[in-house]
Amino acid sequence: MTDVWEPTAVANGETAVAEAAARLTRAAREHKPCTPVRDLLGATDISLAYAVQRRVIGDRIAAGARVVGRKIGLTSESVQRQVGVDRPDFGFLLDDMDVTGLPAVPSDRLLQPRVEAEIAFVLAADLDEDNLDVERVRAAVSHAVAALEIVDSRVADWDIAITDTVADNASSGLFVLGQQHVPLGEFTPRDVTMRLYADGELASEGDGAACLGDPLAALLWLARTAREFGDPLRAGQVVLAGALGPLVPTPPGTTVRAEMSGLGVVGATFSPKDRG
Repeated sequence: MTDVWEPTAVANGETAVAEAAARLTRAAREHKPCTPVRDLLGATDISLAYAVQRRVIGDRIAAGARVVGRKIGLTSESVQRQVGVDRPDFGFLLDDMDVTGLPAVPSDRLLQPRVEAEIAFVLAADLDEDNLDVERVRAAVSHAVAALEIVDSRVADWDIAITDTVADNASSGLFVLGQQHVPLGEFTPRDVTMRLYADGELASEGDGAACLGDPLAALLWLARTAREFGDPLRAGQVVLAGALGPLVPTPPGTTVRAEMSGLGVVGATFSPKDRG
């Protein structure tokens, strides 16, 4: 991957791309949610929305951030129906989004966070070949870990259509990785069961089959899509494969803990005070 992407020019859409990217960037910088960007992009033009995503991420890379992986969103059929789309989307994970080693998740970096428990795959090989299949993708995985994705939206009240979330880097926020590294030979991703607790109370539960039927199928979709976009998945990158259960709101002070069969436990506490 090049150090900085050049924004993709979209016919009759460059002004819309620039304005949408500026709106989302300003919302993040000023810590104030914005109106949806679908008024600029339309509600269904996913190509235009990915052009906005590339503009926003390119600006962050230019400012010093580094890509460390990807996230897959909209892997749940119920969520797909909610936003009116029949396929998943993806976003980028940057190094400053990884809060694994922090004593608390910094609430002041977030606007309206929610947590979902996921399987994270860590790659040992590039996935840049033609004709990728499940076996090739499986062979490229070094290990998996339990993970928390802290999704966030720069769009006020989570009032999103597919173009809003894609443009907003698939509503990415931060992420936390578990400590137990498990090779694929030691567990079956689609059979993983998950329970997520918030402040000691069961708040979400699900299993690997909720993630496009199989988290490895989600990884295959991403590998093919990333290659088509000209930026394939690379060795060393982390891939958050998608939610295993419903999202859980996490206001400041919340403590969450996810128990995932075969993968162990991952948890986090959100700092007690939000900005302002």
